[in-house]
Amino acid sequence: MPATQLPAGEAWDRRRELQAFDDTKAGVKGLVDAGVTALPPIFRHSPESLEGITSSNHVAGAIPTVDLAAPRREDAVALVRHAAGTVGFFQVVNHGVPAELMAGMLEGVRRFNEGPAEAKQAIYSRDQARKVRFASNFDLFSSAAANWRDTLFFHLAPDPAPSEELPEAVRDVVTEYGHAVTKVGLSVLELLSESLGLSSDHLRDMDCAENLNAVCQYYPPCPEPYLTWGTKRHTDPGFLTVLLQDGMGGLQVLVDGKTWVDVPPVPGAFIINIGDLLQLVSNDQFRSVEHRVLANKSKDTARVSVASFFNTNIERSTRLYGPITDGRNPPIYRSVTAREFIATFNRIGLDGRSLDQYRLDRDTPTPAVEGCE
Repeated sequence: MPATQLPAGEAWDRRRELQAFDDTKAGVKGLVDAGVTALPPIFRHSPESLEGITSSNHVAGAIPTVDLAAPRREDAVALVRHAAGTVGFFQVVNHGVPAELMAGMLEGVRRFNEGPAEAKQAIYSRDQARKVRFASNFDLFSSAAANWRDTLFFHLAPDPAPSEELPEAVRDVVTEYGHAVTKVGLSVLELLSESLGLSSDHLRDMDCAENLNAVCQYYPPCPEPYLTWGTKRHTDPGFLTVLLQDGMGGLQVLVDGKTWVDVPPVPGAFIINIGDLLQLVSNDQFRSVEHRVLANKSKDTARVSVASFFNTNIERSTRLYGPITDGRNPPIYRSVTAREFIATFNRIGLDGRSLDQYRLDRDTPTPAVEGCE
């Protein structure tokens, strides 16, 4: 019986299990360290939500690679336009971030998660106002089932936390990494602006990259990886995501709304994906596509990734974001502040899609917009 339909007595037991897990402040890694050999019930997903979990689909060229140092900029713009408008994902190389810095960030996240439990317990929190925090499953108490991962969160811009609040394991790398990944995000936004027929600084001037959060995911080995997810299917709510992943793989993207395709690790590359708010302002010229992460099948090695989410300043901005149109095609979405949009995402969690709440007419066919004004 799905968790959402449990009788009252069982629902109470589930709530108690969730609270007991949360109270440990040790996350999923704590369960692994305790020697669990079977997946705890709170992590078991319904059979229908696990459909296709055993499949692996390697499709050459499905996720394009864009050279940010390409000699012909128009070629990069065209490739970005196609990728953003179809699969919603692409990888970027020659982005200027040193390999040592990328490796150092991943190693710092791993070192934190595999270090003393006291360091994690000291910053364990579900208070979203905290700029540095550790937790497992932001929607733990509202989702139908938990995911097999732990999360270290940093607010990096604007007004980042002072360095002394950063965990020692990442203190020497996270600020430098934040500056470097911001340059990558801004470069990609320039290409996206140009692919819409706008000036290169248009999306930046809309404050689409004013806010930066780094969400560092740690996926421990899972005793029963086909009964749960590392991260279940979802879209990202903000404008743009720049993802750094290690070499283990496990990320999958839903292509054409029907086929789950692996995103292969490319050494030295960042993965870029379009967020819901960017799909909204592009009036569906860009696609925020569902993606998921398989539970870790390794027996002894955790998977690590760092997702950098770009958004406007959610706390201060009162700007309404609406579709950019060319006057010939009607807007598909109503205008919304980023704060309201993110609040909707936090309320729904990963079990729904925030963007659908702002569609003016869900039966309206997607227009082919050729330009913007």
